[in-house]
Amino acid sequence: MAKLQQLQKMGQSVWYDNIARRLLKTGEMQRLIDLGVTGVTSNPSIFEKAISGSGDYDDDLQALSARGLEAAAIYENLILSDIREAADLLRPVYERTRAADGYVSLEPRPALAYDTDGTIAEIRHLYHALELRPNVMLKVPGTPPGIQAVQALIGEGININITLMFSVSHYNAVSEAYMSGLERLAASGGDLSKVASVASFFVSRVDTSVDGQLQELIDGGRGELKALLGKAGIANAKLAFRRYEQVMRSERFAALREKGARVQRVLWASTSTKNPAYSDVMYVEGLIGPGTINTMPAETLGAFLDHGAVAPSLQAGLDEAERTIKALASAGVDMNKVTEDLQVDGVRLFGDSLDKLIAGIKEKQRLLAI
Repeated sequence: MAKLQQLQKMGQSVWYDNIARRLLKTGEMQRLIDLGVTGVTSNPSIFEKAISGSGDYDDDLQALSARGLEAAAIYENLILSDIREAADLLRPVYERTRAADGYVSLEPRPALAYDTDGTIAEIRHLYHALELRPNVMLKVPGTPPGIQAVQALIGEGININITLMFSVSHYNAVSEAYMSGLERLAASGGDLSKVASVASFFVSRVDTSVDGQLQELIDGGRGELKALLGKAGIANAKLAFRRYEQVMRSERFAALREKGARVQRVLWASTSTKNPAYSDVMYVEGLIGPGTINTMPAETLGAFLDHGAVAPSLQAGLDEAERTIKALASAGVDMNKVTEDLQVDGVRLFGDSLDKLIAGIKEKQRLLAI
């Protein structure tokens, strides 16, 4: 059995953390779907590479410019076209899996991450611009203002991918918003079975931050801390998954499930290995378990298909995960600060990518002499 199908047997889906016009037009995206990929995620960094790093969008860019559109409007038109096409390619997966999979995600402007009303307005706009496709998920960052937006948007029946989660406390806020939104939707007579949501939990960035702090301590004479290098991300994720299982088994969610509610699946994000000293599939092999999604960039997916091992791992080693987090605290690593800082940095990095992309579109307009 192919590896992606083996993962599906264990309850885990693989989504592709990449989208580009070339993937759609050459048939490569369809090939990945045929291989077993069942969803697509995107973000401003992905689109910045796709649009600024190729000439694939230049004809459309020129045509949109000729209509008098500014760079920001051109950006939106370009990405909406790709998202529509990807959603249509994935629609058979959506139908076959009875709406469990087959989604493509799109992120609003990062500048709205701390603006509840602005986020709600933009998600509504994008939802309608995408012609209400049932297999589109709109992303909302798990910032406090974003969490408020999630509750409102789920209450309107819109599929939401809550992103930039780094801690158990982030997950608690996200799951609360999901259930509150479903309760609001039920109270208004909405169909809970039509709403899907995932909670995107970032992994490798945690190790990058924690390892930096540990290395300073090791260099200062704390050699015994070497054993903790590369352990924080997966340990943190496992404890978040344990909390997810508790929430989804709760009486509160059971009452919502009776009304048709879907489980809000956990999605592992940031699963590419940043440290070349570590296995390039560590964030895949270490997080295999039921009710989850692993969204992989091209390099990670290729590595996993080439030499990854498939075995249940997510629900094992919880005691070790707890010991790891406690040992980090004893060493002076403040995981609360790490995870809060990572969320702030994540918003900033996506915002930087979008700014760079808008500047790149303006430069292309100049070079094309539009």
